Amino acid sequence: MLQDLTSWTGLPPSYLVISATMVFVAGAVRGFAGFGLSAVLMASIVVFVPPVELIPVCFILEAAASLAMFRGGLREADLGTAVTLALFSAIGVPLGLALTTSIDADLSKLFALVLVLTLTILQLLKVKMAVTSQRVAIPVTGFAAGVVSGLASIGGMVIALYILASPKKAREMRGALVLYLFFGMLTSSVTLFLFGVLDEKAVVRGAIFSPLVLAGVFVGSKLFSRSLDQTYRRGCLYLLMLFAGAGLIRTVIF
Repeated sequence: MLQDLTSWTGLPPSYLVISATMVFVAGAVRGFAGFGLSAVLMASIVVFVPPVELIPVCFILEAAASLAMFRGGLREADLGTAVTLALFSAIGVPLGLALTTSIDADLSKLFALVLVLTLTILQLLKVKMAVTSQRVAIPVTGFAAGVVSGLASIGGMVIALYILASPKKAREMRGALVLYLFFGMLTSSVTLFLFGVLDEKAVVRGAIFSPLVLAGVFVGSKLFSRSLDQTYRRGCLYLLMLFAGAGLIRTVIF
């Protein structure tokens, strides 16, 4: 069985075991926080799987998690906010991609990660961000996240940071993140197909790892149901710090 799995995934046994473990952990993070699946995988498996191969696998696993969590997100989130964020994010992505031709990608990613890290620390220090209470903040945040996604592939962190700065309850925050990623999955699928990176190898790997990510989502969701609003908010902010820090290290070293 192990030999078959290594053959299908193209990963040696040791890498396969590490990948399977990290996929489960990533699913648990997604189930608890509502985001972070791809960030966990990009901070771990990318060491031995090239980003160009890992990104479409992340998409498939994100799709599986999004479908599993969609009903809960729809029930708990502000649908209008989630749709507005996703819509303006989709508008901003082409601009971000266009800017990559005139702005150094690594430099822009470094700047974006430092900004996310700084704002996350400010939130942990309970510095109030009045901008989150303004109606214009929703489309502006969505558009900014789209630009950052096209430019540095970390738009999800921008959305998470905005939602966590709001006074909403934990279930509403998590639900908004779930719905945003669900709608984002639809636009991402078009991009992946156009660039032809969603190949047979990615589909096979995604199919093999999907049960593990769903198991992780189940465990993470159970952990979420036992958490309090402040526990959730602080836990997610620490996750954002971890992801931004890992991204900085990866950008500087690799």
